[in-house]
Amino acid sequence: MRPDHQTRPAARARAAARDQESEAAFDGRGFIAGLPNLPGVYRMLNAAGDVLYVGKALDLKKRVGSYFQKTLQSPRIAMMVSQVAGMAVTVTRSEGEALILENNLIKSLGPRYNILFRDDKSYPYLTIGGGEFPRLGFHRGAMDRTSRYFGPFPHAGAVRESIQLLQRVFRLRTCEDTVFSNRSRPCLLHQIRRCSGPCVGLIEPADYAEDVRNARLFLDGRSGDVLKRLAARMQEAADRLCFEEAAIYRDQIQSLSKMAQRQYADTGTDQDADVIGLSCERGLACVNLVMVRGGRHLGDRSFFPHNAQEREPGDVLQAFIAQHYLERPVPALIVTQEEVDAREAEIFLCGYARHRIHVATRPVGDRRAWLEMAQKNAAQALKQRLSEQSTQEARLVAMREGLALPDTAQRIECFDVSHTQGEAAVASCVVYDRHDMRRAEYRRYNIADVTPGDDYAALRQALSRRYGKVAGGEGVMPDLILIDGGKGQVRTAADALAELGLSDVALVGVSKGPERRAGLEELWIAGKPDPVRLAPDHAGLHLIQAIRDEAHRFAIAGHRARRGKTRVTSTLEGIGGIGAKRRRGLLARFGGLKGVMGASIEDLTQVEGISRKLAAKIYQELHAA
Repeated sequence: MRPDHQTRPAARARAAARDQESEAAFDGRGFIAGLPNLPGVYRMLNAAGDVLYVGKALDLKKRVGSYFQKTLQSPRIAMMVSQVAGMAVTVTRSEGEALILENNLIKSLGPRYNILFRDDKSYPYLTIGGGEFPRLGFHRGAMDRTSRYFGPFPHAGAVRESIQLLQRVFRLRTCEDTVFSNRSRPCLLHQIRRCSGPCVGLIEPADYAEDVRNARLFLDGRSGDVLKRLAARMQEAADRLCFEEAAIYRDQIQSLSKMAQRQYADTGTDQDADVIGLSCERGLACVNLVMVRGGRHLGDRSFFPHNAQEREPGDVLQAFIAQHYLERPVPALIVTQEEVDAREAEIFLCGYARHRIHVATRPVGDRRAWLEMAQKNAAQALKQRLSEQSTQEARLVAMREGLALPDTAQRIECFDVSHTQGEAAVASCVVYDRHDMRRAEYRRYNIADVTPGDDYAALRQALSRRYGKVAGGEGVMPDLILIDGGKGQVRTAADALAELGLSDVALVGVSKGPERRAGLEELWIAGKPDPVRLAPDHAGLHLIQAIRDEAHRFAIAGHRARRGKTRVTSTLEGIGGIGAKRRRGLLARFGGLKGVMGASIEDLTQVEGISRKLAAKIYQELHAA
């Protein structure tokens, strides 16, 4: 259970009792006596076995011993130590190993008293594929060895902008392989001079390969080398009196020169760097990451850590550096504020990345300008977050008043069910907590073994699966459960929760009302015969609508994905001779059912295990449907 969530009163009382017992039971001095004077990682545990804090030490005995002195450093540490019921230590061979292990444990365990950075979004990359005519594209997810990846980029917009720039200069193809291999005439991109038309043989493989090499050099920050190569090719074409070809190179040189001037105006260099700025205000912290790759300023992203209240700026930045780069490539240069321990950061990053990394904490010149930009970005993002939080707090207070909820009510979970005439039913659960939607905690439930179209049974199944674990001691119980539905759905939900022994949670159904118009929703509170209606401009109603709409969106997305997968599978399963292996091969080769249906008989025979006779059968049955 995450300790910063609201719990039921009885649970809080039990936790307090356990903490009092643990304080008396744990012999800190006796434990310290057996510790070695070696580097390592220590974990503080409460009576339930949950990890409260993970820390590292050059000397385990001295560091752990400092927590059990008569005078502690701060009220936060005193509170943490008072809850300790046990400790575990791991000895490491070096300080660097301790740093890496500490942050791996923090990332996986999410301890209550450690500063936590949660970044659920994967970073996008720009990729140039393999083969005779490599494809320029957008990539997010697992990587393969046949392609070359450039990045990461802070957001998808930065990747798409780079793709557009490269299309204008180098005219590389961006179409999927299935489209590329089946074209008979050039597409619109060729007509507007964004593609050289390799799909229909309008460019020689050697010339296309040269464009690919130049694009890679440019993405590596070597635009000067690219300009020299283009200038040489332009002169060669002019010497051969091929003036139209020379004009193409001339246009490429001009476009590339303009791009380079704009990109290097702010950075003044062609190196890779991450610039990390921090802003703190009113108990919140914001870390802004500015990304520079090959001298190009790709953009920035802001992060808001948990458990950072009353922490020193250096601690926040150190935690970000350690946690952010555990699963991501590290550039050779990190520019950040002087509060960071540069030596410790370099030991961790070099040990993890396996190459030399410099952490500049007192930058000058261009680097100082980068850092000031990151700090301004952080301050602006924090200002916006504080404004949004103020609005969300007002909405939450208004909702509590409108629904007569206790002042401690904070965590809300909302359910919705989506299907098409009973097909591929999916229930969604979205979570609102601490003034924001918690997307990492969203869940979908594929509904099975119920009568198609029975929303009540689908809802009962989703609630039982969600809160059956909570009743067993796993997970967190919300302060309020919202159901997208009316009186009947609320009654069903109340019965399902009662069977689990969870009747004390607030339960509200949100129906669209007689006129089915936004702002006229009826709120059905469990146990009350009549609905509550809040004014259309009521701040609490706006919060309920936002959470309900998010649950609806999440359910629809899950239902469409499940329905599409089901229809693809069932369509191919209906063809004799197509088993699971051949079905997977077809879908992988053509990128889905649409690609399979667009393939010719000759194309189908290229898939392993598909004879010409079977290919003809597949083609006929797909096109007869």
